Amino acid sequence: MMGLNLNIKAQEKKIALWEDKIPGEIIVNYEENEVYKDNELQNVSKVITPTITIYTPSEIKANGTAVIIFPGGGYSHLSMYKEGKKVAKWLNSLGITAYVLKYRMPDDKTMKDKTIGPLQDAQEAVRMVRRNAKKWNLDASKIGVMGFSAGGHLAATLSTNFSEIIYDSSDETSARPDFTILIYPVISMQKEIAHNGSKEKLLGINPSKELINKFSCELNANANTPKTFIVHASDDLSVPVENSINYYLALKNNKIQCELHLYEKGGHGFGLGLIETSKNWTKDCENWLKYNNYIIENSQ
Repeated sequence: MMGLNLNIKAQEKKIALWEDKIPGEIIVNYEENEVYKDNELQNVSKVITPTITIYTPSEIKANGTAVIIFPGGGYSHLSMYKEGKKVAKWLNSLGITAYVLKYRMPDDKTMKDKTIGPLQDAQEAVRMVRRNAKKWNLDASKIGVMGFSAGGHLAATLSTNFSEIIYDSSDETSARPDFTILIYPVISMQKEIAHNGSKEKLLGINPSKELINKFSCELNANANTPKTFIVHASDDLSVPVENSINYYLALKNNKIQCELHLYEKGGHGFGLGLIETSKNWTKDCENWLKYNNYIIENSQ
């Protein structure tokens, strides 16, 4: 049993991602835009203060594995409930401690280099969780990331660029995830299969070929990329399924442990899987987590 907390109910706590100055920030005079429904935060945009919300499973379930969730939203907003809190609660049911990251949207008004703003937050999120592994009763070698849609692009970018120095870290804690879970992810910035909304938000209207290649994750997979689980629906009209297929092939070519599930129906943005064949992906993911010892059978 992990830790000394005797409260058997799942807990939720929000904390600031950055203790001091946010790297590369530009101070602007506007407020974050939050959308609520039934007193539940659904979406947020204009993020200027990144946070992590911690969802802790009951002590009798907690198994020491952590997953940091990057909600999607085309790099213009974050789906904080459907691709955040709901997913965190599901992970809690598996004994996994979940962290929902409210990361900054790429915006020339709020950051000096919008192409790296979200990645700065992602790197620091992994470092924060790893730094606090003992305090939060975690196994520092079982810290994963999970991204939906544009959040999947951020997770894949982190997984291929975790060692890139893009801000002054307070210590040498590794930003490398131990595993990556990608759900209908944006992967490529190449013209043929890119999600144009995400591409324009992150890279601008006329990005250079160098910038396009840098943020096309299938071109940057390498031998140090974490093991990966990928889900996509073949009938996704927003983010072509080739994003996931090409990333899977890149991982396979680099001899990275990877598993790809393609579902005939499901479209885009199905979250935990409510329609068509995509509704079964959570069970497939659970099996993968068990196979890789991120869920221990006797902890369930």
